[in-house]
Amino acid sequence: MDKGKVHILCIGDVVGQPGRRAIRRLLPSLREQWDLDLVIANGENAAGGYGMTLEVAQELLDLGIDVLTTGNHVWDKKEALDFITDMPMVLRPANYPPGTPGRGHCLVRSSGGVLFGVVNLSGLVFMDPLDCPFRKGEELVAELLQSTPLVVVDFHAEATSEKQAFARLMDGRCTAVVGTHTHVATADAQILPGGTAYITDLGMTGVEDSILGMETGTALRRFLTHLPVRLEVARGVASVRGLVIEADAATGRACRAAPVFVKEACA
Repeated sequence: MDKGKVHILCIGDVVGQPGRRAIRRLLPSLREQWDLDLVIANGENAAGGYGMTLEVAQELLDLGIDVLTTGNHVWDKKEALDFITDMPMVLRPANYPPGTPGRGHCLVRSSGGVLFGVVNLSGLVFMDPLDCPFRKGEELVAELLQSTPLVVVDFHAEATSEKQAFARLMDGRCTAVVGTHTHVATADAQILPGGTAYITDLGMTGVEDSILGMETGTALRRFLTHLPVRLEVARGVASVRGLVIEADAATGRACRAAPVFVKEACA
């Protein structure tokens, strides 16, 4: 690999134990294949499909995830309110109002000594009414650029137009904008004109034979009956979906955006 380049893997929403198992089985080979400098994963569905516990967060960090981002399910496990402030590599959306526990951005140094900035934001369309992610994103990216040209944003949002608009706003200012939340990988991985890598949604890391990582039968019952059916994490063979970004270490400009889809050999 070109030593003037860095390689970042952004992993789509990790869903439950199967998603964590896929990380355990598949991340080591991905790290070797791509000579990865930084691994970011969205972990807001990592504990039973809803939220994240201290034990699950630590498990994922121990498996080689450098930064865990989240989204609208970050508080589904109430203990997150207690541990998130003490774990600087576990982020919640930065556009939560002042006084919310935790932080929405961080600096992290790779084992090779390269410094990266990471920002976590939540969209507003069809989502919780938080502060403006566009203004907050501009503020935090500008702050991190004072320390490093390598800045990645996880934009956790429902609307494709909102994700695209944010990426266009940030084009040329950060290394990558990656969308999360829908659990459905999009086919628009690209390098924008200003040198920012972009994908509307990374997809999910979990069981493919499912509905968004949840058991198909219960999800169908919810749609067919409109009853408050509790969704359960699907069982079976899982996969890792995400995006590898290759970028110039000196300028932060992305030069490659390669989708990742790797499936377990067996459950």
